[in-house]
Amino acid sequence: MNILLEKISTVNDMILQGKALEAFDQFYHDDVVMQENNNPIIEGKIANRQREEEFFGAITEFRGAQPLKVTIGENTTMVEWHFDYTHKDWGIRNYNQIAVQEWQDGKIIKEKFYYGA
Repeated sequence: MNILLEKISTVNDMILQGKALEAFDQFYHDDVVMQENNNPIIEGKIANRQREEEFFGAITEFRGAQPLKVTIGENTTMVEWHFDYTHKDWGIRNYNQIAVQEWQDGKIIKEKFYYGA
């Protein structure tokens, strides 16, 4: 099996098991850069982990998540997700999102999320 397919599949499985923060700790590079659509880029593992903690902490009801498609390229993976949850600030969210990961040294160095508002 392709090593990137193995790694992103493990990340996806951990997310589905409610272990997204553990996956972040294990698979994200210390210098990771993350971005949601065209919002400002957030740099560094500490700042991005805090952002992840705030996001998951604001979910008041989680109804489901499902990876729909996974694509692998050279040092790149892409996952199309379907999410269904209620967020304390955003209300009910039921949508698809594309997450694009760039890998370096076996870890995600850059991730960008694409989704409709």
